Amino acid sequence: MTGTVAGFVLRLARESISLTQVGMAEALGVDLGTVQGRESGRRPLANMRAADVLDLRRRLLTLGAETTVLGFIDAAMDADRLISAALEPPAELDQHPLAGWVHTRSTAHMIAWALNGTTPPLLRNRSALSRRGAVPAAPLLPVAERCAFFENLRTAVDAAAGASDRFVLLRRQALYLASYDHSAEGVSWTVHALHGRRDALICRGWTPRWVEARSTATALVRQGDTRPLSDFIARAMVDDDTAEAANLAYWAYWLGALPDAQPDDAFMRERTDWEPVTLFHNLVQGLHQVPGYVDLYAHTLWALLTTHHWLPQAAPGPAARLGDRATLLLDEGRVSAQGRRDLEAVHYVLRDHR
Repeated sequence: MTGTVAGFVLRLARESISLTQVGMAEALGVDLGTVQGRESGRRPLANMRAADVLDLRRRLLTLGAETTVLGFIDAAMDADRLISAALEPPAELDQHPLAGWVHTRSTAHMIAWALNGTTPPLLRNRSALSRRGAVPAAPLLPVAERCAFFENLRTAVDAAAGASDRFVLLRRQALYLASYDHSAEGVSWTVHALHGRRDALICRGWTPRWVEARSTATALVRQGDTRPLSDFIARAMVDDDTAEAANLAYWAYWLGALPDAQPDDAFMRERTDWEPVTLFHNLVQGLHQVPGYVDLYAHTLWALLTTHHWLPQAAPGPAARLGDRATLLLDEGRVSAQGRRDLEAVHYVLRDHR
């Protein structure tokens, strides 16, 4: 089990208190080797007892560690587990963690951080700390491990594609993560694999393949092809209540407004008990951060505000930021015709319910 990502987050937490490793060891009452082993990943946090991880997090909070950093510890441990499984795949497909639960945006961001050095958005604006010597800026995996990670993911996609439908979650999530490979070979394979799933994209409204189609369309955006996502919104979401509800539930889970872990994609048609204000806040934040997905964010915000008119009053700060961002996007003309309609409708809701 690798502990590289969680160890790096732990190091950021220590640095946010301005403690050296020696100082952290003294504050926690452990030896220096324990602190160094945890931060390097040689002693993975995931190997600790759950009670000990909880105690460590609370001790760090008491010492003054940044709450934003501490909030990534669980996602970092999830990322370490997924990376370990990709580097040393289990013998059976059903033992692969990508087949066992639906991962979230925080976990995906942690994985991307380890694969290509992309800092998670919530950590980008942290003040740079002065450090002695050459210190890595990200928990980046060595080149050989990154190559093995993507190669084994591609193998998992092919194996899951040839297996029964019960491995659709593994195939969907492995293919999505494979799209993080920016090498020429990786991009070529991913584009070919994604286009091989285009039959799912032609479906209208809700179908058993709706989640796969959504995942395929969003992964294609990462390859520079935004058209399938725009077509998916128009064909498989607009005017279909089941699909619209599933999209909101997916976003709620992805963005942390539905906190309990989900073993498969079935929750999207079943769960409506997510937290609207949290979802609204995180969608508005994402609209600023991920320009390639602006149409999907715009449509989802329209659907959310249509069903929860009171959100601008409950969350005036995000509502104001949304209004400013929507105006800018409309003035710049960087959205599709559907995106323009959605943003204009959002403007009306914001104006009438402030």
